[in-house]
Amino acid sequence: MKLLENKTAIVTGAARGIGEGIACKFAEHGANVAFTYISDSSAEKAHALQLKLEAMGVKAKSWQTNAADYAQSESFVNDVVKEFGTVDICVNNAGISKDNLLLRLTPDQWEEVIRVNLNSVYNLTKQVIRPMLKARSGSIVNVSSIIGIKGNAGQASYAASKAGIIGFTKSIAQELGSRSIRCNAIAPGFIETDMTQYLQEGEISKSFLDKIPLGRFGTSEETANAALFLASDMSSYITGQVLSICGGMNT
Repeated sequence: MKLLENKTAIVTGAARGIGEGIACKFAEHGANVAFTYISDSSAEKAHALQLKLEAMGVKAKSWQTNAADYAQSESFVNDVVKEFGTVDICVNNAGISKDNLLLRLTPDQWEEVIRVNLNSVYNLTKQVIRPMLKARSGSIVNVSSIIGIKGNAGQASYAASKAGIIGFTKSIAQELGSRSIRCNAIAPGFIETDMTQYLQEGEISKSFLDKIPLGRFGTSEETANAALFLASDMSSYITGQVLSICGGMNT
């Protein structure tokens, strides 16, 4: 059974990693997918992903745009509505990290992480709720992090941005619930992606695995399965919640 048949989904930051996994999972379940990437170096990967999604029998299109820029986000969502007709699902996945101890964390590093990770969620959500309000339905899935719940030394900016996403998610769920628009968050732990490659080697890997009851890193597909659940009608009575995908790390 395809859980997202004939739905239109936006996924930001989908050229690789968790975003790519979510885009593929949604297409597998029948969703048409509009996704973003930001850098010229990701253009080839984005094109390849678009072809991969189309091969699954759905409509797909990539946009090179900056989710952290309000005007670009507004233009992007307007383009998606023109191209696809509406927006049923939005996954706010775009994000970066600039890890550093607070004593060494520069104002520019702090502001960049907050702008990309948190402002982008505001920007896209602000735009997608317009077609969702018109349809009186929709599902927004924000990608937070287990670090936004637990915190982590050397990741003050990242933790603050991801904790902010959780507060934003709960507030939007309360604002839009009466219009049948749901807003939830997923909080991945240590997931096997390019961004966490350096954590998966030698003694560093062992120190992290010791904190995970399941004893392994998660996968992008496992994260995508959680996003699929929250995006679909299987979670039709769930809103304002945070689903941790962390192998028990938050237990």
